Amino acid sequence: QVQLVESGGGSVEPGGSLRLSCAASGFIFSSYAMSWYRQAPGKERELVAFISNAGGRTNYADSVKGRFTISRDNAKSTVYLQMNSLNSEDTAVYSCYAPKGRGYWGQGTQVTVSS
Repeated sequence: QVQLVESGGGSVEPGGSLRLSCAASGFIFSSYAMSWYRQAPGKERELVAFISNAGGRTNYADSVKGRFTISRDNAKSTVYLQMNSLNSEDTAVYSCYAPKGRGYWGQGTQVTVSS
């Protein structure tokens, strides 16, 4: 069965960095684009970053451009989100998404940016 397991979240001060990982299993990872989404309290879930199946194409939400970098290692079936210059508006639960079949979500990892 498809599984997506995120890790790397935590608490960080403004200006800090975190690297999220999403380990995938149960499907041919290299055949699918992957995305990171986030949902802050009281807000709708939003797309943060997208990466094509081979990694050659990426897209970012305007709010994170220049600060976040999505990447993937198909040999490890893992997608990453490097987050730099974090601010309080980045506080949210971050989840990875695989568009296989009906679509699959990870359980999410909390990122809290606070001084």
